[in-house]
Amino acid sequence: MSSRARLSEDEITAALAGLPRWTREGDSIVRSAVAPDFPAAIRAVVAVAEQAEALDHHPDIDIRWRSLRFVLSTHSAGGLTGLDLTLAARIDEALRAESADA
Repeated sequence: MSSRARLSEDEITAALAGLPRWTREGDSIVRSAVAPDFPAAIRAVVAVAEQAEALDHHPDIDIRWRSLRFVLSTHSAGGLTGLDLTLAARIDEALRAESADA
């Protein structure tokens, strides 16, 4: 299966079981986190930006002081794809590296 192919509902449900901090909102998955301070939040966003560039798949990111919100969806596929799940896992890693948690 292509990483850009739209996932079935069963595939999304199974994948989210392995990404417990992510929730479904329509055709997107969403995660919020709070970093220890503003510089840590920015470092996390920079790490996510590097991963997004490597995958050529970019999240919507909202930064409010130490609070971060990430939204993932593959607009060209009209929903969620393997790229969203891969990037979600990489976002989790970047947040852990900066001690950011929900």
